[in-house]
Amino acid sequence: MADTPPELTRETPACLCVLASGSSGNCSVLLRRSERGVRATLIDAGLSPRRTRRLLAEHGVPLRLVDDVLLTHLDSDHFHPGWMRELDRDVGELRARLHVHERHARRLASLGLPPRATSAFEDEINLPGARVGAALLSHDTLGVAAFRFDFDGPSPPSLGFATDLGRPSDELVVHLHAVSTLAIESNYCPVMQRESERPGFLKARIMGGSGHLSNEQCAATTRRISPRERVVLLHLSRQCNTPALASAPHHGAPYQLTISDQTKATGWIPISAPPAGSPEASPPTLVETLPLFGATARGACK
Repeated sequence: MADTPPELTRETPACLCVLASGSSGNCSVLLRRSERGVRATLIDAGLSPRRTRRLLAEHGVPLRLVDDVLLTHLDSDHFHPGWMRELDRDVGELRARLHVHERHARRLASLGLPPRATSAFEDEINLPGARVGAALLSHDTLGVAAFRFDFDGPSPPSLGFATDLGRPSDELVVHLHAVSTLAIESNYCPVMQRESERPGFLKARIMGGSGHLSNEQCAATTRRISPRERVVLLHLSRQCNTPALASAPHHGAPYQLTISDQTKATGWIPISAPPAGSPEASPPTLVETLPLFGATARGACK
């Protein structure tokens, strides 16, 4: 039985479902109201086309509704190679436009996707029913795009989406400050990471400022961003994290918490404006970059 999306209204003009998130593949679907009716956008396409099509159908979204695919970056767990054929309009089924940061566009072109199927952005993407701001942040060599969606409507609700972040930064906090819903990675527990059997170079990459955020870095950054309604934790490591450890630093926080999974979808998360009379979020605090390796006591991740 399909998980039917909620009705979209002026007060709740969008909803998000994280189909899967983790090293085995990342893909989320965003439904939004527009002048052309309800349309769908994929944020990352790290699952195979076949699996994506099945999961979309299970959640009441036919592939024909997908107009746009936004990529945070081109790692294979965020852009599955199977989409190269699907997005080729001469042979593929999907008629969506693939949006990539201009810093990633040359690499994408080298893979052979026809230019007419792609659109390069720098800091803004215009979608029907939404304005999308993009900020390029630290991750490996080419960086990663973090998105802010501001939807049409009264007291416009907003969505922040940030994953595979090399380090916390003031730029991220300012970019996503006071969004209605924040989807942000909470990749690893530092203790589990250090004690894992992973090779040293991989640990250094993950924790050294070009890989991922720890649970504590995620929670501290989330507090600075001050999301108004909901937080969705993305990209939990299967080897070096658990849902309980990822959620612990958020205990008592004034937002609803959802934890994504690599093998099952989150269900539909409404993106709505805060209720009338809700207090305004405080201005973002701008501080020096948080410690890359985390200052967590050893027992906190046990």
